[in-house]
Amino acid sequence: MNDVTTHDTEPVDTAELTELAQQLRVDAVRAADAAGSGHPTSSMSAADLAAVLFARHLRYDFDRPDHPGNDHLILSKGHASPLLYAAYKAAGAITDEELLTFRKLGSRMEGHPTPRLPWVDVATGSLGQGLPIGVGVAMSAKRLEHLPYRTWVLCGDSELAEGSVWEAFEHAGMEGLDNLTAILDVNRLGQRGPTRHGWDLGAYTRRIRAFGWNTVEIDGHDIAAVDEAMTTARTNRGAPTAIIARTRKGRGVAAVEDREGMHGKPLPDAEAAIRELGGVRDLRVHVRRPPDAERRERGGNPSAALPEYRIGEDVATRTAFGEALAALGTRREDVVVLDGEVGDSTKAELFSKEHPERYVECYIAEQQLIGAAVGFGVRGWTPYAATFAAFLTRAHDFLRMAAVSRSDLNVVGTHAGVAIGEDGPSQMALEDLAMMRAVHGSTVLYPCDANQTAKLVAALADRTGVGYLRATRGATPVIYGPEEDFPIGGSRVLREHPEDQVTLIGAGVTLHQALAAADRLVADGIRARVLDLYSVKPVDTQALRAAARATGRFVTVEDHHPEGGLADAVLESFGNGHPMPLLTRLAVHTMPGSATPEEQLHAAGIDADAIAAAARTLIGHTHE
Repeated sequence: MNDVTTHDTEPVDTAELTELAQQLRVDAVRAADAAGSGHPTSSMSAADLAAVLFARHLRYDFDRPDHPGNDHLILSKGHASPLLYAAYKAAGAITDEELLTFRKLGSRMEGHPTPRLPWVDVATGSLGQGLPIGVGVAMSAKRLEHLPYRTWVLCGDSELAEGSVWEAFEHAGMEGLDNLTAILDVNRLGQRGPTRHGWDLGAYTRRIRAFGWNTVEIDGHDIAAVDEAMTTARTNRGAPTAIIARTRKGRGVAAVEDREGMHGKPLPDAEAAIRELGGVRDLRVHVRRPPDAERRERGGNPSAALPEYRIGEDVATRTAFGEALAALGTRREDVVVLDGEVGDSTKAELFSKEHPERYVECYIAEQQLIGAAVGFGVRGWTPYAATFAAFLTRAHDFLRMAAVSRSDLNVVGTHAGVAIGEDGPSQMALEDLAMMRAVHGSTVLYPCDANQTAKLVAALADRTGVGYLRATRGATPVIYGPEEDFPIGGSRVLREHPEDQVTLIGAGVTLHQALAAADRLVADGIRARVLDLYSVKPVDTQALRAAARATGRFVTVEDHHPEGGLADAVLESFGNGHPMPLLTRLAVHTMPGSATPEEQLHAAGIDADAIAAAARTLIGHTHE
């Protein structure tokens, strides 16, 4: 085994680094050939870039992936995973045998990288996400941790058509993140043909420089030029750097180099390609370890009290969210809040007044909002990202990928449902519960009053995975005392009688309508149980089954479209020998317009009158 020990403090040995790059190409070809699938040509174009980065510029202790001083490398072009795995092999982190398990059942060498490997920060593969997440990691270093680690993001040119990339370029430029380097592998060819700008490096340079970045255009196969560009990136101050590298897809193998139709396929003759690349090698690159660094302890005042509200007063749950978040920030110094330029409405800005250094304004760029939150999570912060619930749909892919990344991330969506009133349907989140319930391992909460909201905001901080809290614009009555607790996965029965004939199930704004409906039904001689299903996922299966046994009839009511929301969460609790209750689901079936909140609830058929009528019909009782 030969070692590659060159570092940036020594003269560049182009011959040695060329050999290392060839090894990376060979191993990418071998891995894809063993799997019978993969993206070797996309890996081969960036091999020189990876060789120089690992041998001369990356600072990383592979034995201590949690070292606070480690650089971060995010492979935004995640389909080029064979290149990353080949580099890990060269660094001694994995064996050749494991490399060749690429894409096999049970292997850590997945088709696109995930944090099953301890050196991978986040899952990539959905293009356009690496740079927004890298911005979050770099902001953590510069704004909060004050540590010298760098963030390197290797991007493909195809993904530069994604708007999320340009949200990231603008945000990084505004923040002056000189600890962030984007390496653009401009190999000209996408999946089905040439990319938008091909090899016009100037087209990328002009756009990126407009966002305040330093740019360097290079031949991505010129080892010395790559080294000089990375040195420039590490020493440049005041702005992030983009290295815009002209490369050739499938570099080094004539049968595939710069040829269309070769994307995402093993090479047709792997053995011949390996011979053309100079054969199998076993070079070992010694990645320089980072300097000693310590992560500052994140304490706080655990005794700091959450806000408390008096039973009977009217308080919007969005207000309780903002006040609870500010208090939580005092309790815990690991809490970071990210706003989508609506903090005055979501009330997230209340956190900024107490803890301005941990408040990040992402403006109206929801993909960057969630991407940055994931990036802060990489560094061990507890992020809360807040915006109007309707606008989270723009960032759903980031939320989906956050689950793949095993990220711990809390999201708060306010102004949900038709109850927002006159603003109309463009501002009404009527799909968010379904969207968030579908995220793997997610927690979905929908509190109905201020004290419940405060407790659930705090509970999310200790929850793993992607958490979502839905908050209401308008004020609602406080019905719970500040001493009460609301465990995630629980529910509360607010009306109960031995002669209950039907169970009314609501959450958030509709819970109050269900209570009013129950009172009206009592006047008709009908007893109705009322269940507050504030935890929509995980749902309180035991309470639902008990209610079904007791009453046999359910009316679910939700300020949401009928698909995928509260009613579906209820129904999923049955089956497997547990009889299904008779069910009437009330939800927003039509397209709303502008009206007052009361008129909206009535028009949608989810107000107290509609609930009472549905209950009467379900039990065959006619109101006279």
